[in-house]
Amino acid sequence: MATFFGEVLSVYSRAVEEDDEDLDENEEDEQIRRELEEKREVQLHWSPEISESLKSGNKLQCSDFVLAVGHNAARFLSVYVLSSVGWDAVGHASLWNERNQAGQTGVEAACVFYRQKDNPSVLICQVTCYIAEDQLFQWTEKVFDCVQHRQLNVTVLSDSSVADFKSADYLCCSSAPFLRSLHTAAFSAAPACRALEQPNIMTGLPAAVLNHCEVHRIAAVVYQCYSDVIGPDSVTMETFKPALTELGKSIQLDSSPSTDVLRKFVRNTNIQSNLYI
Repeated sequence: MATFFGEVLSVYSRAVEEDDEDLDENEEDEQIRRELEEKREVQLHWSPEISESLKSGNKLQCSDFVLAVGHNAARFLSVYVLSSVGWDAVGHASLWNERNQAGQTGVEAACVFYRQKDNPSVLICQVTCYIAEDQLFQWTEKVFDCVQHRQLNVTVLSDSSVADFKSADYLCCSSAPFLRSLHTAAFSAAPACRALEQPNIMTGLPAAVLNHCEVHRIAAVVYQCYSDVIGPDSVTMETFKPALTELGKSIQLDSSPSTDVLRKFVRNTNIQSNLYI
């Protein structure tokens, strides 16, 4: 190449090197993406007996699957159902995301599966950890892939803030806590409460489970409890009782749990003022 002063310079094209640099960056980005996906993968850990059965190609024979999402829903099952000695912990799910950091204590125990001793076809799952949007599908797929779908009934109990409830009737929200429901087309029983009014929607794990059940024609119903209390609350917990009425033959509710059991699972929230301490 000649310059303005007539000097001839030997030059080389940078096209190949730039392409190589872009290729290296793309490979590095792809590796980081793969490592992140592996880190965010949902892992199911079952008891040795169930693990061996699943490895043999068998699925959990389940007639009723009750899923509790949120602290009040999970504590409701702990107080009114799991407080009896008739349940065994048979597995748990572990996952990592921006809210469930690695090494955080109690993350694995925040998604636990229980099975009834006298009736192993009844399965309960309590979820109190955060499940990110990109993990909802794989959690649902992996869990339901372990459970037989024939004659399966799914009941989901879910927490929600009354501030998220949209209604033209403002007096409705003053009666919190209250239940609303959504169900799949395969669900033939009468729900225990009113249907969720438009334009309200369900999100998170309850929505993912309901969508999965609708696609696979599984009878499922979601009961969402709208409460004005942020922390665990005995009144909010008791609101879920009608939701399990239809399961009376499979799950026996403790109608009057002891004070010690309630005290164990209900945490008093101390409200501190910003002006006075």
